[in-house]
Amino acid sequence: MSRLRLCFLVAAMPLALWLAVPVLSDGAPLQSKIESKKREIARKKGRERVLTTTISSYTHRINLLQGDITTLQARQVRIEADLAAKREQLARIQDDLRQERIRIVRLHARLVEARAALADRLVQLYKADEPDVVTVILESDGFADLLERTEFMQRVSQQDARIIDRVRQAKAESEAAEKRLDALEERQRRVTAQVAQRAEEVEAIKNSLVERQQQYQGVREDKRQALVNTRADRQDLEGDLAALEREEAAVMARLRSVQSADSQVAGPVRQGSGTFIWPVNGPVVSGFGMRWGRLHAGADIAVPAGTPIRAADSGRVVLLGWTGGYGNYTCIDHGNAVSTCYAHQSAYATSMGASVSRGQVIGSVGCTGHCFGDHLHFEVRINGAPVDPMGYL
Repeated sequence: MSRLRLCFLVAAMPLALWLAVPVLSDGAPLQSKIESKKREIARKKGRERVLTTTISSYTHRINLLQGDITTLQARQVRIEADLAAKREQLARIQDDLRQERIRIVRLHARLVEARAALADRLVQLYKADEPDVVTVILESDGFADLLERTEFMQRVSQQDARIIDRVRQAKAESEAAEKRLDALEERQRRVTAQVAQRAEEVEAIKNSLVERQQQYQGVREDKRQALVNTRADRQDLEGDLAALEREEAAVMARLRSVQSADSQVAGPVRQGSGTFIWPVNGPVVSGFGMRWGRLHAGADIAVPAGTPIRAADSGRVVLLGWTGGYGNYTCIDHGNAVSTCYAHQSAYATSMGASVSRGQVIGSVGCTGHCFGDHLHFEVRINGAPVDPMGYL
């Protein structure tokens, strides 16, 4: 490979790596967007389950209510039949009342006629000057009292007794008819009131049940519409998730392509005598220790800008972002309280939370933050405290 071509590839590497970083146009990590979509879909599915259960509950309650309405309707039919019978009974009672009133009128007429005959007979007795009879009449308190006096009955003739019997019988029949009439009218009022009350109760219950059924159906329809909307939202989210996953696959394909080119530019993996591989191939220009009155917490390895940076070992990215004088800074947790950090990068080639493998390209060398030239500042930390990285390379 010519020197000119190598310089061109090295200069182009930051741009290529930047294009390969799995992020969206708004700057958010693609994996973060995918996880967010998955959480939203999970929430929508949970809401779907709740709504489905609620709708089933309402359907069950509506079915029970419909059974109650059916029972009530059958009861209403029986009550209406009973009401019809009661009305027929009332009609008969009313007919009896009419007949009884006619009879009472006739009885009253007979009573008036009998009393008139009796009055005529008393006048005749008075004119006949029968003192005993006249005395009894004068001492009596009206016809009723007169008819009950034994002395009077003993002194009148057989003909007079028949007249008196007619009056007494007509009066008794008239009083009995009046009592029957009162009883029939009272019975009519009582049965009419019962019929009206039962009819009102049935109508009130029926209206209440119909209203409740309409309410349940309305609520069920609202829940059903909410379920439809939730499913539509979930399907849209699933479509977005599929698009993001396709985009992630395309980005990762570009990343693998760039990493393949990087491996050719970066050269072979440098394995020292320690646990880790070298993140870049180059000389150490400033080691671990005190420098300018303060601790230099890592080793500075001089390499050109854009040189691919490899993960010293497998692990998970726990820090990725601008960090003070470190500039673009990445830290990888390797487990057992051991981590490695990479500073002054010109570009990232991984994402926060990503799992990386040993030797995988995670960024590019640069001079971001406080630095005086392109190089990689490499650190090894135990429980967060920096140690000399040369003991691990």
